[in-house]
Amino acid sequence: MLGLRRGQGGAVEIVYDDGVRRRQVWRVRPDAAEAPLREALRNAVRQTRVLPALYAELRKRSISIDAVVA
Repeated sequence: MLGLRRGQGGAVEIVYDDGVRRRQVWRVRPDAAEAPLREALRNAVRQTRVLPALYAELRKRSISIDAVVA
């Protein structure tokens, strides 16, 4: 699963869960527009290797993220 959510404080977060053992959350920097972010996620989930594709799509659009440590 790869999706967007609003975290505490209203920040946009990307959530990745492989359904078995790994769940990762990244906070999107506030200056990122939502339309390119959604497009990046849409393109990433179409790939076999979702995480490398996600990083490439975000880098292509200059969208910065920070890992959220639980």
